[in-house]
Amino acid sequence: MFLLKELRPALSLVILFTILTGFLLPEAFTGVMQLALPSQANGSLITVNGQVVGSAIIGQNFTSPKYFHPRPSALTGTDAKGNSIATPYDASESGASNLGPTSAALLTSIQQRVAAYTKAFGPGPVPADAVTASGSGVDPDISLANALRQAPAVAAARKVPAATVVNLVNEMTHHAFLGIVSTDHVNVLQLNLALDQLPAS
Repeated sequence: MFLLKELRPALSLVILFTILTGFLLPEAFTGVMQLALPSQANGSLITVNGQVVGSAIIGQNFTSPKYFHPRPSALTGTDAKGNSIATPYDASESGASNLGPTSAALLTSIQQRVAAYTKAFGPGPVPADAVTASGSGVDPDISLANALRQAPAVAAARKVPAATVVNLVNEMTHHAFLGIVSTDHVNVLQLNLALDQLPAS
């Protein structure tokens, strides 16, 4: 009887807080966010002609020369045999390479990315975000410097004036808050969708 008397309040608190924090509070927060910020609460999905084409907060891979390329992704997964394989921009996971600044593998991968970037977009300075993977592996943005470096090549592939693409990049740039928080950046998916709306040459 003594044990039951001691356990009853403890069990009552476990049940009470399970209901409160496990069900009621999450439902309340979800409801408030659905009313206050419906787009963000539902994953910041982007639709074209009624079809979901992606999310503004999850990066995608673009390899065509007619599109801006995202920041590199170092995500890896496993195949059916348990072997490690590259799974870049896999929206079902998130993570970094965890390679340190003294890693020979990191240095080699950056050198390879620099060579590929220079081949695709011409000689010149290579922005850091163009050759280093983000911590999430699904970064949706690239720096303004990166976008401007890619703009002439994208314009050439689309056979439109470079100034047209540069102007579009500048129009779609999100500037650093108060000039110090974050950096000037562009959402790659939104920029590429806007490219498709440009008049045909």
